[in-house]
Amino acid sequence: MFSAIRVLLFHGYLLRGTGSNVYNASLARAFARLGHEVHLFCQDRVAGSLPWVDRFGRWLDGRLEIQAAAEGGRAGSIAVYVPDIGGVLPVYVADRYEGFEVKTFPELTDAELDAYLDANVAAVREVVESLGGVDAAIASHLVMGPVILARAGLRFAFKVHGSDLSYTVLPHLQRFRPYAEEAASSATGILVSSAHVAARLRQAVDDPQIEAKVRLVPPGVDAELFAPLAREEAAARVLALAGELGERRVEPPASIRSMDVRTVRSRDAKPSPDARPAPPSAWARETGQAAAAMEHFAAADGPRVVFVGKLIVSKGMDLLLAAWPLVHRENPGARLLVVGFGEYELAVRRLWAALEAARIDEVREIAARGRALEGGPAGALHMLGAFFDERPAGYGEAARGAAGSVAFAGRLEHDEVGRLVPAADALVVPSTFPESFGMVAVEAAAAGVLPVSAEHSGLAEISRTLASELPSEAGDLVSFPLGDGAVEAIAERVNGWLALDAAVRRRARAALSQTARRLWSWEGVARGVLAASAGRLDDLPPVPRE
Repeated sequence: MFSAIRVLLFHGYLLRGTGSNVYNASLARAFARLGHEVHLFCQDRVAGSLPWVDRFGRWLDGRLEIQAAAEGGRAGSIAVYVPDIGGVLPVYVADRYEGFEVKTFPELTDAELDAYLDANVAAVREVVESLGGVDAAIASHLVMGPVILARAGLRFAFKVHGSDLSYTVLPHLQRFRPYAEEAASSATGILVSSAHVAARLRQAVDDPQIEAKVRLVPPGVDAELFAPLAREEAAARVLALAGELGERRVEPPASIRSMDVRTVRSRDAKPSPDARPAPPSAWARETGQAAAAMEHFAAADGPRVVFVGKLIVSKGMDLLLAAWPLVHRENPGARLLVVGFGEYELAVRRLWAALEAARIDEVREIAARGRALEGGPAGALHMLGAFFDERPAGYGEAARGAAGSVAFAGRLEHDEVGRLVPAADALVVPSTFPESFGMVAVEAAAAGVLPVSAEHSGLAEISRTLASELPSEAGDLVSFPLGDGAVEAIAERVNGWLALDAAVRRRARAALSQTARRLWSWEGVARGVLAASAGRLDDLPPVPRE
């Protein structure tokens, strides 16, 4: 018989935007829909304004103060707490958060890391004691969420998201392996999204007893939000969203505001490659700019293609932009909408300006500098460079013909993405860096929109699952191999999908949606997480070896 329980979630970041933020917000809401009482720890200082948050707690002058937006302490409620961690926010990937000095975990001094851990441990203990205990606890990331729950004396499971391994633990094993071992040895269950993440976890903590706790529980998809949309309704849906964005004049409070959408430069402008504005946060947006991008997308005379993701080098946006003239040549009137923000945004905009003007020498320079334009060490974009070394005949003409067909929307909220994606014909996930799962691909599939993903890591596992349920004509279109031919491979997949017989596309869209809905739901994820927290690992599927 079902009984409501008290669940604690620990996530040290925001509750909107991308990746683990959306995961934790969605998981909390799924727990609440199942009737549970949720207590969520994060650093989203304006979480109290979210419509699904019932109570909001912050420590002011060392004292916890709670504001009630609705009746708290009941089944199906969500309380959010923001511990006072001082001025330093540790992250996996460098970004900007107003009100914090942001440092990657490797940049922290030992004293700063200890202070961060101690502050969070104290906050968790205080809340748990005030509640009289919790029935289940779940942490995000391999470090440091599980370490905090372990030191707070809780029984817990945790979810490895991938960025924790890729950007912190594995590159700096000597320093962070002890924390990873503390987290893994203390947990009742360890959740991963894919066999790829499980294999990388073994590189960090290779212990048979720990491996026995690892289970496969992928993220979920909001099937009602990402619901299929009839093609004839797409333009009206996007225009309605544009209208709502255009009417907004006040965005989230300053604690999560920034200028992640900057002024679009004219096609002939050549900004300095090192021009890097430093707004206070990476989480704000200019809604007028987003609305204009939506209107541009809605006005397409041909197919609509979308990218949703962080604008950093590892997401492979350079490959998609280089492929776009080849897609546009085969599909005149097609338009591409780029949804996202990040440290590589100026370089991405500059790359497209160079492409649509067929300034190939400038494109080569961008490819050669690579990660240096993101603020990191120089690292050439080899796949982009290889394409331009052997670019197909007529590419310059195709690039000039695609001028004006790409728009940049900046950051959208998750519910806005959920309304936008079903209005697209295809979505491209061109990541060049390992992905733990690839939630955006699953969300596109749920909406009946073909996700064209790079064939590696967790993305490949999703693609293989989707392909197995597709008509034979469409099965090879969901993924492309990385390598010197990646740019043309993206174009071939997107063009192949858009050229399919209409009846085949209808069957393929239905198969995509049915597969995503059957295999990935947030309520199923919530039940799996609770089983791991309780140590009921036999209730969960083991992780297949890669």
